[in-house]
Amino acid sequence: MSEKKGLEEAIKDKVAPLLEESMEKQWGITIPKLESELTDKLKHPLLQLYIPSNLSFSAAKELFKSEFLKRELKLHAGNVSQLAKILGMDRRSVHRTIRKLGIDIKETREQIQSLEDYQKDWVDRALRSTLDQYKEIIQPQKMEKMYQEVEHLSESIAKVLPLQEITWKEAEKEFERQFLSQALKENNNSIKRAADAVKIRTETLQRKMKKLRIEV
Repeated sequence: MSEKKGLEEAIKDKVAPLLEESMEKQWGITIPKLESELTDKLKHPLLQLYIPSNLSFSAAKELFKSEFLKRELKLHAGNVSQLAKILGMDRRSVHRTIRKLGIDIKETREQIQSLEDYQKDWVDRALRSTLDQYKEIIQPQKMEKMYQEVEHLSESIAKVLPLQEITWKEAEKEFERQFLSQALKENNNSIKRAADAVKIRTETLQRKMKKLRIEV
C-alpha cells in the first residue's frame, strides 16, 4: 500500500469519525463542509509550510525549498546522511543545497522536533485555521467549546495518521501544484491573470498545469 493511499484511508476510516463525534458533542450537529475542508488539508501536509501567495513563483519556490529543508533537518536531528536517503538525494547534494539556501545547520540541530510532535502541531494548526472560517456562522459559546477540544482532538487525530515521508522531487512537484492552484483560485481561474500574478509566462503556466494535472 502506498503512503498516500494509507493516509487517505486513515483519514476516511479514523479521522472523519473523530471529527463527527467532536462536532456532535460540542455543537449537536455535524458540518460536512468543515470536515471536508479539514481532511483535505490533512491530505496535503506541505500546506502547513506557510508560503505567502503574493510572491512570484520563483521567489515562493526558493522560500519553500528553504523552509522544507529546515523542517526536515529538524525532524531528523540534523542527520544529513539519513535525510539524504529519505529525500532521494546524495549527501553532497544535500550539503550543497543547504549552503546555497543559506541554512544554518547548527541552528536547526538546536531546534530538533520529533516526528510525532510535529504531526500533532500541524494537525492542531490545520484544525484551528479551519475552525476560524466558521467564527461568523457558529454561536460564540459553541465555538469556544470546540476550541477547548482542539488540543485533545489534535492529539487523537495525530495518533491515527501515518507519518509521511517525501522525496525532494516529490516535494517540489507538490509545492508547485499547490502554489499554482492557489494562484488560479485567487484569480477566478483566469490563467492569464494567475500567470501575471506569480510573474511567469502564460505558456509556462499552461505547460505546468498539464504536467501537474491542475484543472480549472
